Amino acid sequence: MKQNVSNNKNSIAFINQLLSAIESDIIPKTKAGIAKGNKLFGGALLRKNDFSVFLAATNDEITSPLLHGEINLLKQFYELPTSQRPETSELIFLSTHEPCSMCLSAITWAGFDNFYYFFTHHDSLASFSIPHDLDILQEVFTLSPGEYRQQNKYWTAYSIKDLIDEADIKYKASFEARVETITKSYADMSKHYHKHKANNGIPLN
Repeated sequence: MKQNVSNNKNSIAFINQLLSAIESDIIPKTKAGIAKGNKLFGGALLRKNDFSVFLAATNDEITSPLLHGEINLLKQFYELPTSQRPETSELIFLSTHEPCSMCLSAITWAGFDNFYYFFTHHDSLASFSIPHDLDILQEVFTLSPGEYRQQNKYWTAYSIKDLIDEADIKYKASFEARVETITKSYADMSKHYHKHKANNGIPLN
């Protein structure tokens, strides 16, 4: 789902913060998680008012196969005292990869009105050799690949790469260079994961 950001004076700052959250907050946690045998999916919560990162987390499926990056993020969020948690309506949900059906439902039940993703379901299959998101959508929900409703009464989903495509030309080259660096980081982490996944005990590895 594309979002027109051309008239948003904060759009460049917003894209910058989304990329920075992946680079500085999610990737370091993901590298540590992969070293333990986890997959490479992660997420972060950013405040809507200033785009600062409130919380970041990564996949922890070696603890439980339910602890996808988004689920682990929500788990840690709700473990905080109520007085320390913003309302979900005040937060931006960032996912490194387009959420699977379980994570889509969790984002919905938690009351978020948005999520932003970097890699698509098709990237998870083609670039990271992880087909389960698309397989489950098709086998369980009879949805053709990627055909869930990205805009509905609960939330709207946005592709970060689409935002970059629509950004001011002065900033696109810089953003695209960062996209390339992030993509390479995940390619390297994916190689490590698949090389060592045989004994991680994750049912759908």
